[in-house]
Amino acid sequence: MSTGLAAFTLFHVILSLAGILAGFVVVLGFLSDKRLDGWTAVFICTTALTSLTGYLFPFHKVLPSHILGALSLIALAIAIYARYQKHLDGGWRKSYVVSSVVALYFNVFVLIAQLYMKVPALKAIAPTQTEAPFKITQLTALVFFVVLGVLCTVRFRDERLRTA
Repeated sequence: MSTGLAAFTLFHVILSLAGILAGFVVVLGFLSDKRLDGWTAVFICTTALTSLTGYLFPFHKVLPSHILGALSLIALAIAIYARYQKHLDGGWRKSYVVSSVVALYFNVFVLIAQLYMKVPALKAIAPTQTEAPFKITQLTALVFFVVLGVLCTVRFRDERLRTA
């Protein structure tokens, strides 16, 4: 790997991890019925940049990561529209929460896939990512995010939220 590509990869990974961290802080805000505007901006920016920079890596065909990146950008577009254009009015509040949780899930999904590709112990138990340990990990993450999304949607409901 060239020095330039290695540096770009590091930048991409840092963006991704920052997006995941900020996303979990935003989700904690949902759970405590607080709109965390600063964290939301960090989450949206870093997650969007993660998806966008993913397209800048050299590739010869469309990969599952490209499709997931596009889906993540669609989820983020819905979150941005609901939050900043519709100001969380009416059903846009739920749209904002669900699309934000979905975008965070996509980032975590890719993190899990990357961990199984790069961490030797994980690669040894699921070298092709079709083995049971990988599938169980991804299914567990999916169930976790579905439950989290439902809880966030129920708890993030007050029309007159406190900002933090």
